[in-house]
Amino acid sequence: MTQNPHNLSIWTRVWIPVAVALFVLVLILSAILVPELRVLHSLQALIYVAVFLLTRNNSPWGFGIGVIIAIAWNSLSLFITHLFQVGAGQAWSLVHTGHASDLVPMLVFFGGLAHFLLILACIAGFLHLRPGIKQWGQFFAGGILSLGYFILIASASGPH
Repeated sequence: MTQNPHNLSIWTRVWIPVAVALFVLVLILSAILVPELRVLHSLQALIYVAVFLLTRNNSPWGFGIGVIIAIAWNSLSLFITHLFQVGAGQAWSLVHTGHASDLVPMLVFFGGLAHFLLILACIAGFLHLRPGIKQWGQFFAGGILSLGYFILIASASGPH
């Protein structure tokens, strides 16, 4: 595995920073609209800073964090809270009528889209490394640690 920053795939150089920036923007906008989420979203943004920094160095840890935290967040939004679907409806309404009744679910929708991009980009960047067993272990360890961190911050600083 090479750590040469000049050997980064286009997924790592371009699409991971774009996806991270879009998701962090969603976190910021959501924190503005729902002030009680500011601490949680500030702590959550640190995950994406880590993804950006680690993937720039071709770290399997960073790719694993990016894939697994995004899958977990999108799974919650799609299958538990259904805010992704509600947000898609709000975005559709905004496009067709110029009005959306609730911006927060729409931000969840756009955050989910950013996550889909992040998942694809991190998988592509990781596979570009031609990972061995050790790198696969680091990939999953990074993802599991990020889930633990997310659960910790959500239980400690999320709305109660």
